[in-house]
Amino acid sequence: MVLYTTPFPSSCLSALHTVSWALIFPCYWLLDRLLALFIPDPCQKYQLLCIVLFTPIYLGFLVTSLPFAFLGFLLWFPLQSARRPYVYSRLEDKGPAGGAALLSEWKGTGPGKSFCFATANVCLLPDSLARLNNVFNTQARAKEIGQRIRNGASRPQIKIYIDSPTNTSISAASFSSLVSPQGSDGMARAIPGSIKRTASVEYKGNGGRHPSDEAANGPASSDPADCSSLEHACIVRISGDEGGRLPEADDPATGGQARNGAGGGPRGQTPNHSQRDGDSGSLGSPSASRESLVKAKAGLDGSSGDPGATYSKAPHKASVVKKAAARKRRHPDEAFDHEISAFFPANLDFLCLQEVFDKRAATKLKDQLHGYFDRYPIMDVAYHCYTNGKGTDSLASKGALFLKNTGFVTNTSPPTPQVQVGSTLQDQRIVGYITCTHLHALEDDSAVRCGQLDMLQDWLADFRKSTSSSSTANPEELVAFDIVCGDLNFDNCSSDDKLEQQHSLFTRYKDPCRLGPGEEKPWAIGTLLDKDGLNDEDVSTPDNLQKVLESEEGRREYLAFPASKSPGACQKGRKDVLKGNGRRIDYMLYAEEGLCLDWKAEVEEFSFITQLSGLTDHLPVAMRLMVSTGEEEA
Repeated sequence: MVLYTTPFPSSCLSALHTVSWALIFPCYWLLDRLLALFIPDPCQKYQLLCIVLFTPIYLGFLVTSLPFAFLGFLLWFPLQSARRPYVYSRLEDKGPAGGAALLSEWKGTGPGKSFCFATANVCLLPDSLARLNNVFNTQARAKEIGQRIRNGASRPQIKIYIDSPTNTSISAASFSSLVSPQGSDGMARAIPGSIKRTASVEYKGNGGRHPSDEAANGPASSDPADCSSLEHACIVRISGDEGGRLPEADDPATGGQARNGAGGGPRGQTPNHSQRDGDSGSLGSPSASRESLVKAKAGLDGSSGDPGATYSKAPHKASVVKKAAARKRRHPDEAFDHEISAFFPANLDFLCLQEVFDKRAATKLKDQLHGYFDRYPIMDVAYHCYTNGKGTDSLASKGALFLKNTGFVTNTSPPTPQVQVGSTLQDQRIVGYITCTHLHALEDDSAVRCGQLDMLQDWLADFRKSTSSSSTANPEELVAFDIVCGDLNFDNCSSDDKLEQQHSLFTRYKDPCRLGPGEEKPWAIGTLLDKDGLNDEDVSTPDNLQKVLESEEGRREYLAFPASKSPGACQKGRKDVLKGNGRRIDYMLYAEEGLCLDWKAEVEEFSFITQLSGLTDHLPVAMRLMVSTGEEEA
C-alpha cells in the first residue's frame, strides 16, 4: 500500500488548496476571536473591557474579510472531493545506518517483548470552542502538550521495588524515573534514607552532565561500555539492611549500569530522541513523583507519610540490576500493575490522539512529537469516516484510523515503501495493528455509537484482510498485537450506556479496566474531568492532580460522573449520591486472539496519566503489553 505523504494527488491541487485557505483564514480567525471574547476566561481580568474594545475591531475586519472568504470557499469546497483521507509524515534519519541500527532487533525468539501504548483526547479545537470545555489558548496548549508528552516518554524506564514483609508489589513509581545519587566518580552510592516525594528529581552524574547532553553527544569518554541494551530497563531495589548499617557501594559494573540507565536514551532511541532546549522546568522535567514512595515508608517504619518528608528511620540500599525476563511482583489484587501517574510512561512506543482539529495547533504538536515518535515506521494505513453522525457532531467527520506497524529490521536490503519492523529467522515479518477512533459524543444516542462500533469492526476486519500477505499454509507475517483505543464517549457505569457496554467489541477485545458490562475494576477511575474544576489550583499541576485523584473525595470533586436524572441537579450538589470512580470514556483495548500461534499478549502495566493537567479535559491512559512467545530465555 502506498502511504500518502501529501493531502492531494497533485501539486497543482495542493497549490489551489493553499490559495483557498489563505482567503478563508482571516475570516475564520476573526470569527474565532470574536466568539472567544464572549466566553468567560478565568485568567482574563478585564474581560468586559476587552469586549468593549475589541468587538467593533473584530467585527469590522470580519465584515471586510467576508467577500474573500466566500471566494475561497467556492474554490475550497470542490477540492475536498479529491482530498486524501490522511497524510503520513515521518522524519528521515540521515545517519549512516538510517536509524535502523539503533532499533533493537527482535526476531520473535526469547521470552517476548513489551510494547507501550497511550491514547489522549487533547481538545485542540478552535479557541472559541475549546473555551466551552474550560481550556484556553489552543496554540500555546498544543506546544506545551507536545513538550510534556515528549519529556515524559523520553525518560528511562526504572522500576522501584520495595522489600518489605507487608509490601511485595512493584511500587507505583514503575513509570517514574528515580535513580540513586552518584558520587563524583559516577559510581552509584548507597542511599542513606534520602528518598522523598518530589516533583523535580534531577538527573546528575557523569561529572554533572545532564542526560540530554549524553543523549545528544554520547557517553563521556570516562564512562564504561555502553549499557548496550537500550531494550532493557533498569530496576532500583530498595531494601533494609540488617543491623542498621549502610552497605558498601555496588560494584563498578552495577554503578555504570545505573548511570547509563539514567543518562542514556530510552529503548529504541534514535538521535532525534534527545531533549531539546526549553525542555527543562518543573512541568516538563523528567522527574518522578509518586505517592507510593511515601506509603512505602509507612510500610517500613509504621509512620504516616508526609509528601515532603524524607526517609530517615530505615536504612536502605539501592542496587541496580538489568531487567531481563525476571518475573515481576504484582499487586495482590491484579495480574498487572496499575497506577495514577504524573508522567507518560517511559519508552512510550505508540501514541494515539483525538480532537486535534485546529490545523496550526496540529503543526505545533507534530513538531514537538516528531523527533521522538519515529521509532516504528507505519506500513499500511486506512481511514474511514462514520456515516451515521447526527446533529452538530456530524460536522466533525469522526471516524477510525487503522494502522499496520512493523518495527524490527533484520536484513540489510535497501528500504522499501513498506518498511519492516521485525522479522524472524525464517524471514517472517512481525507486525502489529492499531486502531484509533473517536465516537459520537451527543448523549442519548446509544444507537448511533453502537452503529459506529459495528462499522469499526467491519472496517478493521477488511483492513487486516486487505493488508495481510499471509495464509494459513504460508504465514509470511506474525501478528504481535492488535490494539483498539480512543475516546468512545460512553462509560461502563452509566445506566444510559448499557447498550454500548454490551457490544460485541468487548468479546473480541479485552478491556483491562472492566470486570464485565456495567462493572468496573475497583482501581479504575474516570478519564473525563469535570470542566468546572479544570483551573482550580488544587489540580493545576500534574503532581497536584495525581494526589487529588488518589483519594475518593478528590475524584468526586474533579471527575465527571453520570448525569443525574433529577431536574436541576448538578455534580457539585450531589456528591453524597455519586457512586463509582467517574466516567471512563477513554479506552485501551487489546486482542488476545488472532495473534501468532502460541504467542500471547498480557498487560504488564496500566496507568491513568495526569501530565496534561490544565491542558485538556481528559486523562490520557497508557498500557504496556507484553507479547510472550512461549520460549524460555537462554
